Amino acid sequence: MYALNYVKAKSVKEAAAYLAKNPEAKLLAGGMTLIPTLKARLAHPTHVVDIAGLPELRGIAVKGGKLAIGAGSKHHDVATSSVVRKAIPALAGLAAEIGDPQVRNRGTLGGSLANNDPAADYPAAVLGLDATVVTTKRSIAADDFFQGMFATALEEGEIILRIEFPLPKRAAYSKFHHPASGYAMAGVFIAQTAGGVRVAVTGAGPGVFRWKEAEVALSKSFKPAALEGLKLDASGLNTDIHADSEYRANLVRVMAKRALGKLVGGK
Repeated sequence: MYALNYVKAKSVKEAAAYLAKNPEAKLLAGGMTLIPTLKARLAHPTHVVDIAGLPELRGIAVKGGKLAIGAGSKHHDVATSSVVRKAIPALAGLAAEIGDPQVRNRGTLGGSLANNDPAADYPAAVLGLDATVVTTKRSIAADDFFQGMFATALEEGEIILRIEFPLPKRAAYSKFHHPASGYAMAGVFIAQTAGGVRVAVTGAGPGVFRWKEAEVALSKSFKPAALEGLKLDASGLNTDIHADSEYRANLVRVMAKRALGKLVGGK
């Protein structure tokens, strides 16, 4: 690990000020990605600005037909929240499947989204539920937020404050876990929203994406059978030692059927 300056911010405003004065500074929330990266000397920030535990970044509540979750909320908080379980059970279930107990008790919602790992679970929920990412500067629609592998619409010095999830009619998530990391080799979040059916896929490609063909099919018939004739285009999907692109394409369809099965059974 390279030498750096550690700063524990007392407020979001103070953290933003440090970032503005020190362009090479990095925020620290749960540290699930940053700490290993620092230990491996793959990053050399001048400052690490600790925002973990800031009250401004916590809190879970339903207001105005939306579930608002503070960016500093840990995965365990989301998984066990009675508010989340009642408002969007699929989101609580997704959080409960992230990593292991140690990760769930340290990692944060905002940190996961800002990092945008292509196999992370939360991006599928945010995109599938058509959520809004609220930052210190603006509100960003889910369709505009994710921009490829580890890339987002966040600008320099911009800090995620909370995520606002419109309450869906119903939603479900299913993923095929990587046996070692717990990351999704393919995860599918399906939601019936006010704007129609949305199907978001994580783990299979270089970034989270919507499976538009499945959305069209399920809009006509919200049943697992509607996916039988569909085949996701494998070009552009991930190929590695764990699974090739064709395997992942099929795995996406299987996970989509399983997610749908949680909502409507096998009909």
